[in-house]
Amino acid sequence: MAVIRRIKKPTTRKGKKFLLNREPKVIENSKQSLFFKGRKGNEILTSCLRDLYHLKKPDALMLGGKHDILPFESTTQIEAFSKKYDSSLFFFGTHTKKRPNNIVLGRLYDNQILDMVELGIDQYKGLNSFDTEKITTGLKPCLIFTGPNFEQNPELNRIQNLLIDLFQRENANSVRLQGLEHAIMFTASDNKIFMRSYRILLKKSGFRTPRIELSEIGPSVDFSIRRVKLASEDFFKSACFKPKELK
Repeated sequence: MAVIRRIKKPTTRKGKKFLLNREPKVIENSKQSLFFKGRKGNEILTSCLRDLYHLKKPDALMLGGKHDILPFESTTQIEAFSKKYDSSLFFFGTHTKKRPNNIVLGRLYDNQILDMVELGIDQYKGLNSFDTEKITTGLKPCLIFTGPNFEQNPELNRIQNLLIDLFQRENANSVRLQGLEHAIMFTASDNKIFMRSYRILLKKSGFRTPRIELSEIGPSVDFSIRRVKLASEDFFKSACFKPKELK
């Protein structure tokens, strides 16, 4: 006996707008990031995750509670969250005896895991540890990558691409010098990634071009790379496909 599934259509204007917003577009919406924690955590992990959340606001959503998830063993729950909250990026924090102070960064394509990297927090200095003026919420950062490993190591090159996806906002066609207020720098050395965050200050120089000063505002994190799961070349290529209208 055949079972006919009825498709329930939205009856309200808000419901129609919600579904329309989720449909494929030539120019996609700004990517939203999900932040959530595993079964166990500690003060360092919670604080670091919260600082990264503040850097991502308003394009970020923090989920409450504890989640029994092992991303490198099963991605089902993360993919379900991606579909439910229409989010293609995630930051997942967990703390175990085997992998203490652990953060998994990842992205999805078509609600399927594309790339994931597991980072251990070796050294951490939070936003509250820097007695400096902070940047405005939602400000587009200037991303800086230093170290030859980002170019020479194919795995680190993909991690660099993932970090750009995680921390960039909308694409900018032009740049105004006075609008450059925030810089996030990533340095690759051996199996480490060092993250630093700076406020860009424009000072008088006596010339037309201002003198630039950097004031560290945090967070400052030394990460060690633990596990990496990257998409196949074919899947990654399909995720990077550009519509004819944008070429």
